[in-house]
Amino acid sequence: MSPRGVTTPDVRERLFAAAERVLERDGPGALTSRAIAAEAGCAKGLLHAHFRGLDEFVAELVLDRFGRVARLADELRGRAGQGTVAENLLGIALALLSSAGPTVAGLALARPVASAHIREALVGGAPGFDTVQDAITDYLDAERRGGRIAARADTAAAALALVGTVHHLLMTGTHDRERARERAGQLVVLLDAALRHGPGGIAG
Repeated sequence: MSPRGVTTPDVRERLFAAAERVLERDGPGALTSRAIAAEAGCAKGLLHAHFRGLDEFVAELVLDRFGRVARLADELRGRAGQGTVAENLLGIALALLSSAGPTVAGLALARPVASAHIREALVGGAPGFDTVQDAITDYLDAERRGGRIAARADTAAAALALVGTVHHLLMTGTHDRERARERAGQLVVLLDAALRHGPGGIAG
């Protein structure tokens, strides 16, 4: 075991994955340090050896998942001209939904100390929804230059609509994953049409 305060990546991810399983199976009320350790097959005090309590753990879980999807969004910049625009947008939307699932996001909102920790980290430059939105805008700008979407397409608005909708699905506690995925897919269909036709191109 690492010294107190030094979190090795494998232990960190092991605990995070265990917490997600507890949340998925038993709900937020069942999430305790003891339950996480039991699910991870670790000693009961392991979480507190690496985090200053459950609030910090929850905050770091959310930030870690945001960072994961931000890396995927960054890779999206290099996918211009590959696949279809709709497939690429849907992929990043579903990644957002799965990497920071509604139950995890809702748990953070219900814990003021965890929420404050997350806000502080985001202000300090940790990747979050803004990072993902910027990456999507850059990707769509590249697709516009390549001629796969309309020259007058509002790429920034499309990125905002996609990220904003996913944020809404997460923050309003939509626990039905299939329904959330369906809604994301419906939005992507609309955005794809708007991007290909440009402002006013699909009216009437």
